[in-house]
Amino acid sequence: MYKIGIDLGGTNIAAAVVGFDNKIVAKESVPTGLPKTPDEIADSIAALVRSVASKAFVRMDEISVVGIGTPGAVNAEGVVENDANLGFVNTPLREMLEERLGLVCRVGNDANCAALGEQIAGCGKGTRNFIAVTLGTGVGGGIILGGKLLTGVNGAAGEIGHMVIDREGIPCKCGRIGCFEQYASATALVNVAKEAFPDITGAKDVFDLAHADNLRALEIIDDYTEYLADGITNLINIFQPEMICIGGGVAAQGEFILKPLREKVEKKRYTKNASVQTVIRAATLGNDAGLIGAANL
Repeated sequence: MYKIGIDLGGTNIAAAVVGFDNKIVAKESVPTGLPKTPDEIADSIAALVRSVASKAFVRMDEISVVGIGTPGAVNAEGVVENDANLGFVNTPLREMLEERLGLVCRVGNDANCAALGEQIAGCGKGTRNFIAVTLGTGVGGGIILGGKLLTGVNGAAGEIGHMVIDREGIPCKCGRIGCFEQYASATALVNVAKEAFPDITGAKDVFDLAHADNLRALEIIDDYTEYLADGITNLINIFQPEMICIGGGVAAQGEFILKPLREKVEKKRYTKNASVQTVIRAATLGNDAGLIGAANL
């Protein structure tokens, strides 16, 4: 038997056939093609499931479950309560796909799926208390405690990007002031760097300048890492996980960013003298994390 994982995004819908060893057998993606109605999106997902199964030479009766990772808050019934980009408002996505496919379906938040994927088959394999932090346009996250995703009473737990680290700071689109993602996302790094380097287009440009020993770029990254350490330390102090996994484009810098991050966290964390400490590592699965995690919902 096989599982299928779906990563539903505003730009593309990706699908993977996953074996019970959590190895990907085949992958395929199609443009999301927004704007579309929820029914049209469900049609696209169902067609993609059949297509990727065919590509893997897997019959539909050999598929035990289809898992879908989607932006937004997803409740226990597989209803996406809200996602503005996809036009989901109390959309019964699980039911819609089960009707189209005749298969058991599961739906979860995409960041949670990525965390689950890394915990099952990536850098967190073997852990039971694990947090994934994704540094991209915003700051996403997923929290796994005792081997289970922390979803909260309404499926919206794990929005770590919206904990406040400076209540007199930068306004956030969520309506609060000084949210973590306004300081620790790749977008935040670029916004600060543009004041000194107007021509940069992305976070990699800032790191390239730092690798070339540009002093101002090094200062900007040091400040950025300080804010990142504030948020990571908050997570450690609250949850004391075995591991925190850092993903997204910033994590591609590897030890260049992780080494100073660990040093700053070591100075800030409450458990300075504990014999067991949270390990901070880079994610290893890339975009496959969400697919593997969705397949395991």
